[in-house]
Amino acid sequence: ANEDDGSCTYPAPMANLFFSEYAEGTSNNKYLEIYNPSSEAVSLSDYAFPSVSNAPSTVGEHEYWNTFDEGATIPANGIYVIAHPSSDPTILAYANQTHSYMSNGDDGYALAYGNEDSHQIIDFIGDFNGDPGSGWEVAGVSNGTKDHTLVRKCSVESGNTDWTASAGTNADDSEWIVLDQNDWSDLGLHTTPCGMNVILGCTDSTADNYNELATEDDGSCTY
Repeated sequence: ANEDDGSCTYPAPMANLFFSEYAEGTSNNKYLEIYNPSSEAVSLSDYAFPSVSNAPSTVGEHEYWNTFDEGATIPANGIYVIAHPSSDPTILAYANQTHSYMSNGDDGYALAYGNEDSHQIIDFIGDFNGDPGSGWEVAGVSNGTKDHTLVRKCSVESGNTDWTASAGTNADDSEWIVLDQNDWSDLGLHTTPCGMNVILGCTDSTADNYNELATEDDGSCTY
């Protein structure tokens, strides 16, 4: 073309999307949940969830460029769930998309904006830096990404490309609450920022560090 006809189109600006939940359960009960905290629906045509399987072929780079289904959209203040196609019906009831190669605990996933040749990482669960063994430690829980469900704390309002900082070293400094395997009680909903009446802490009265003021358990209970 030697004259612009005004037909140029451009990708929408990157939205503040991030992982809000992850599960590595028994059998194929596995899923990723993505949250959109904005007041506008977001088309996922310019996003992907690249991954590595165990140790990456090239340290620091994805091995698989996983795209969202055509026409996929995440609603305002809503979630989008990617689940294994053989997951429990409870999980599949929330699934917006199925994906057969979900993590066994040691496969890193990212949320990315752009295309495979040119993109920006927005968030991580695990990383692309090497095989962690059975799984990554999260909130001081060994193999937290294996045989557990991870829920993003309501205090987290955006993604984090530093997985080490996101995972943290204990229940207080981690961005995640580590739940038992096959606990899907938070699937399908997410809230951020925390409500004015939400106080994170240990809500189990039998624990050594029970906090009678806490309204939401943050996984910090010790016994």
